[in-house]
Amino acid sequence: MPDRIIHIQPLTVENFQPFGEVISCTGHSFFHINDAHTERYHALVETEIHGEAKAGISIFRNIKVTTLPLKISMLERHPAGSQAFIPMQGQKFLIVVALNSNEHADQPDLEQIHAFISDGSQGVNYRAGTWHHPLLTLEAPSDFAVIDRIGTGHNCDVFQFGDDMLIQP
Repeated sequence: MPDRIIHIQPLTVENFQPFGEVISCTGHSFFHINDAHTERYHALVETEIHGEAKAGISIFRNIKVTTLPLKISMLERHPAGSQAFIPMQGQKFLIVVALNSNEHADQPDLEQIHAFISDGSQGVNYRAGTWHHPLLTLEAPSDFAVIDRIGTGHNCDVFQFGDDMLIQP
């Protein structure tokens, strides 16, 4: 039996703010471009890039469906750059995040793990150094546009838990 149960919350700008930004048109202003055929929601988030690197755009295709409840045993973080995930097919996905521990800067605060669900029109941008679980989708295959740091040097820390945690609605 897992030590801790984490309940999934709806993803909102307010409750995700400690971890990064929600990428969505909702709640943002726009201006018209292309002879008023397009609404531009400009600069919703900024990409963080540290060191000798640049921003890259990739596609991640998740080929495995996540079923709930779900046991997790690890989190990862990217200390040298932010990482944005934008669903390309309007699919819902799970977001599991934690802040750094106040006692140990090199590990997540296991008492403050949060789980959110995107409504399919929302993406997320994890700030550099935000602990998160790798991509979890409720449908497969699921394609995501990913904007993150492309460069040399260490940019992925992994933390394995002592005991599994359970994610459930």
